[in-house]
Amino acid sequence: MSAIENIEPAARAAGIPLGDLGRAPPAAAPSECLTFRLGGEEYGIDILRVQEIRGFEPPTRIANAPPFVKGVLNLRGVIVPIVDLRLKFGIEQAVYDAVTVTMVLNVAGRTLGAVVDSVSDVIGLKSDQIKPAPQFNASVDAGFITGIGAFKQGDLDRMLILVDIEQLMSSPDMGLIGTDFH
Repeated sequence: MSAIENIEPAARAAGIPLGDLGRAPPAAAPSECLTFRLGGEEYGIDILRVQEIRGFEPPTRIANAPPFVKGVLNLRGVIVPIVDLRLKFGIEQAVYDAVTVTMVLNVAGRTLGAVVDSVSDVIGLKSDQIKPAPQFNASVDAGFITGIGAFKQGDLDRMLILVDIEQLMSSPDMGLIGTDFH
């Protein structure tokens, strides 16, 4: 089952618009991103990394884990580490409410969870809608930002911060890849 087939029922049940899911992509398909919010910003990750979207459940806390590692969940017999991306990105403390979700991701062959404020939709971006990531000085680690998606949707101009979720979750400070969570 593909990532899109896995998330489609949960997303539809949650009332999340999924655009043209289920239809065959055109020959020169734009890259597809699942969009989500953290604080006042909108982010996008490769839809193919998303296994499913779940409502937030408080995870079991792990002693001595960094603050952004909220703990682990038992997901159908698989122990899944859960990262709060709001805390990882240094955004103020998250409020866990009815729209808070956990994106279950497949990263480097591992199953990981990422808590976000909300999930918006699936967006197809053409190459001309993706701008290069801004350059920062050495004190800002933005190596996981692949670019900025800038596009018009109706009368609205939208900007997405495009995240390489595999690079972010595989970074040494996360301590998730190469550990024995599984």
